[in-house]
Amino acid sequence: MRLLRAHHHDARGEGRQGRDPRGPLPGSHPLIGPTATRDRRADAPPWLHPRAAYVHVPFCAHKCGYCDFASLAGSDHLADRYLDALECETAAKLREPREVDAIFVGGGTPTRLDAPQLERLTSMIRRWLPLAGGGEWTVEANPGTLDEAKADVLASAGVDRISLGAQSFQPRLLRALERNHAPEEVPRAVGIVRDRFPRWSLDLIFGVPGSTADDWRADLDAAMALEPSHLSCYGLVYEKGTALWKQLQRGDVDPVAEEEERRMYELVMDRLESAGLLMYEISNYARPGHESRHNLVYWANDAYWGLGLGAAQYVDGLRTVNTRDLPAYLKRIEAGESAVGPTERLGHEEHARETAMLMLRRTQIGIDRDDFRYRTDFDLDALLGPVIARFVAEGLLEDDGRRVRLTREGRFLADRVLCEVV
Repeated sequence: MRLLRAHHHDARGEGRQGRDPRGPLPGSHPLIGPTATRDRRADAPPWLHPRAAYVHVPFCAHKCGYCDFASLAGSDHLADRYLDALECETAAKLREPREVDAIFVGGGTPTRLDAPQLERLTSMIRRWLPLAGGGEWTVEANPGTLDEAKADVLASAGVDRISLGAQSFQPRLLRALERNHAPEEVPRAVGIVRDRFPRWSLDLIFGVPGSTADDWRADLDAAMALEPSHLSCYGLVYEKGTALWKQLQRGDVDPVAEEEERRMYELVMDRLESAGLLMYEISNYARPGHESRHNLVYWANDAYWGLGLGAAQYVDGLRTVNTRDLPAYLKRIEAGESAVGPTERLGHEEHARETAMLMLRRTQIGIDRDDFRYRTDFDLDALLGPVIARFVAEGLLEDDGRRVRLTREGRFLADRVLCEVV
């Protein structure tokens, strides 16, 4: 059943209902509303000109065993130098302030920075990435690194959403994941967040080595007792090169059986739906109106700025990824050079197929045929008709003539469906 993991910037994951079924109008975002802007690219569609930005802070107290993001421990002494470089990169890429509808600051652990450093970071973001009215600004935080002083800095800057990386409420599972916070730190952090931010989310991981469906039920119960409006629930992925992957290769850990992982996924779908948190993407659940605005940008295949170590960017059809080597990033930026590494420009059909794959992750909206044609200039059935028909016949997709979506069974086999789309 191995599900594709959402880019955690929700990434990590994380649709406004009732949009016009005919698709977006020129100059509007199909999921997060009008994109009227005062910059020189006001008329560009959101899949070419960014209305969102991701900013990366790589510092951590400890590198978790499952993590494959551009993060590192033991480098806090470079934080001020990194913030200098980040502002230089931002100025060089953006050239002028760019209004956006969604900002996501991820890591690493952004709240590993101290309060004055967070103030530097948020001031830089406010200068270069002014948030449009009604926009959303998310910052990731680890429960053990968030205190009232840091939360006050973020709230004063205009941050209105916090994503807390809880992962589990059980000490032995936190140890298996190499998390360095204690379960009791999660409700403490929620207490800080609840009083200052109108929107917040918890991240949880199921399928941890040694865990059972009963363990997962206990984690869900503990999370729901905190009354979140958004949950990101990811099936553990053994990413090649991570410490956990190496343990798997050596036979030091046993992955959860697929049948048990299926029970865990079924449990979260049923448990959260009954509590009013609706699945809107294969790993994300929210009360209506609390969906992650930034991650909806990814799943619509819209453009976004990417700033910082290892950050990906998608602008004018060109994908770029910054170097993941911190010393190289600092040296290149300080020398007035670009930190960009790999680049990719998809062909017209490749882009259309990728757009279809990402849209299918959205369990409520799926692929709207008119929207898809407007965005890609491809007719969905001409491009993917036989694939869609086969998966409909197998019960993995549903097609009402206007939209194509994963069925409940299709969510369990999402990897299989999405990989054939591209």
